[in-house]
Amino acid sequence: MKSIINNPYRIAGILANSSEKDILKQKSKIKRFSEVGKEISSEYDFPFLSSLSRSSTIIDKAFSDIEQNQNKVFYSLFWFLNLNPIDNTAIQHLISGNKEKAFEIWEKLSNDKEVNSKNYSAFNNISTLYLLGHSKEDLKRGITTKIKLIESENFKDFVHTVADETFSIDTPKQIELLIDELLTLFKGKYSTSEAMELFSNCNGTAQKYLSKKFTEEPVHKIEVQIEQCNKKRLNNKGNAYKFGTDLYTNTKSELALLKSIVGNANLQYKILGDNIAKEILQCSVDYFNESQEQEKSGNYLEEAMKLAKLAESVAINDATKNKVKENISTLEEMKDQELSQIVEVLKSVKLMYEDNERKINQEVRDLEKNDVLIKLGHKSINWGAVKDNIRNSINWGNVNDLLSGILTDKNLKKIKESDKSEAKKEFWELINWTENNSLKSATISRIIEIYKKIAPKLSFEILSAEISNTDSNSKIIEKPFFIEDIRYVGIKLKVRSTGTQKISIYKKYINPEGKYSNNSKTSPKGYTSVNDLTITPQSSVIDLGGYGNAKECSYMVGEHKIEIYVDHYKIYTKTFQVDWSPAKKTELTKSVYFFENELKEVEKFQWFRSSETKQKEVKAVQDKIKKAKQTLMNK
Repeated sequence: MKSIINNPYRIAGILANSSEKDILKQKSKIKRFSEVGKEISSEYDFPFLSSLSRSSTIIDKAFSDIEQNQNKVFYSLFWFLNLNPIDNTAIQHLISGNKEKAFEIWEKLSNDKEVNSKNYSAFNNISTLYLLGHSKEDLKRGITTKIKLIESENFKDFVHTVADETFSIDTPKQIELLIDELLTLFKGKYSTSEAMELFSNCNGTAQKYLSKKFTEEPVHKIEVQIEQCNKKRLNNKGNAYKFGTDLYTNTKSELALLKSIVGNANLQYKILGDNIAKEILQCSVDYFNESQEQEKSGNYLEEAMKLAKLAESVAINDATKNKVKENISTLEEMKDQELSQIVEVLKSVKLMYEDNERKINQEVRDLEKNDVLIKLGHKSINWGAVKDNIRNSINWGNVNDLLSGILTDKNLKKIKESDKSEAKKEFWELINWTENNSLKSATISRIIEIYKKIAPKLSFEILSAEISNTDSNSKIIEKPFFIEDIRYVGIKLKVRSTGTQKISIYKKYINPEGKYSNNSKTSPKGYTSVNDLTITPQSSVIDLGGYGNAKECSYMVGEHKIEIYVDHYKIYTKTFQVDWSPAKKTELTKSVYFFENELKEVEKFQWFRSSETKQKEVKAVQDKIKKAKQTLMNK
């Protein structure tokens, strides 16, 4: 430690409790040595300390530094005293290089003991040795012991030992001087949190001063960052998103440090945290309003939401938190505004259609009830015309124009990115209903295809997938499934998740002929099955279950594939093979071979067999061959 290595008392070659007479004597001696060019050394150049340069300039400064009483006290705290035989014995061990023995002697007088008139020199000496240590624990013990000495009643004895009897010491000021010196020495070597830990066993005056010392810099930096962000935002609201995110980034560590020092109940910490939150929130508001006014492209609403969420993470007091939550709620409503409006438009089209359908059907029922010719059976209802009237009761051209205007590519992307899963399902059902019932469906079909091609925002990444026979304990991957053994085929996705997301995952089982399997009662339109799930950051496997038939194998021979969709966008495909077992395949092949030989015999000429009989016999065998081959192919 520099304060010990370059201590004026060490340079002067004396101990800290040397009398004024001894100091003058040593000064005279060193000066004479210097004049004749003789090497200057001291018995207190302890072997465990690094070498020391003693030029005349350095020596003069050293004696000058210990002329004043305050300096004598300050530098004495970083050197050694010899006040009694015990100190003398320990110092002799230091002179011989046996630092451990000196430790042992002074430790017996200080360890787990209070400072008194007989051991205060031991407290000072052992703490100086601790400060020379290389470990954080040694430094921590040295600091704790030094401050314990200064705070004790007997520190005045220490002061009067190294300075004049008339000198009055200011204890809090002395602690501050010690802390300032130590922090200067620690700068660049230890982080703020590490330096704080070295003082963690101190209390009282030391802790108060440390809190002030350590909080000055982060408080100042936070205040400057808030002020700068405020000025930049007022000058350029269109760039407020960057200003807000920069403010959060530039104050995050300082705010965390302040919290660790003063605690989360501290008024200053609360005020600064709320001020950061308020400025970030204002950046969110100004950025959104400016972007909307300028009709900017891009998802500025989502960026404004990110800023509001940052403000929420920083806000401390309830009033500030509630204000942030109100803004987030407003943005949430605006975020899904297009989706809500579009769903309402589609619902109104469907309601109008269904209302017209009810009216037309009622008119038909009234006609059946009142028309005499119909009642007598001389006339009938043209139900085809009735259906056409119902479908024509809506001006589909106007509907297409309306939907083309609101279902733009931008709005379709917003719908796809919305996390309102129920509203999105309702949109999907309504847009498909519209396509199915419209007399001019090309426009709706185009909109649906555009929507399908928009990739959804996912909080997870699929790393791989595993296809398995869910009826078997063994998991078969990249190998054929045998028809005799399988009923249900399942899939598990191995994923890396980064967030929480409610999601509907659709599966489409596609056979070798390119047709997908479905159940008319349970399958969603266009898919085989669907799983409604909540993905969390802890999710590593998504088990989507199996599909098949409990009574028999529903999979034909060949390559099958399972396609995975989210929001009707294909995100993954996995293939698997289905085949007969080798034994069964051999059996079926033999059957085909047997029937083919039988066909050869039947096709031979036979006396007295009519052409008609031959044709029937040949067809019967050909049917057997066809059936055997179809069985082999599982068709």
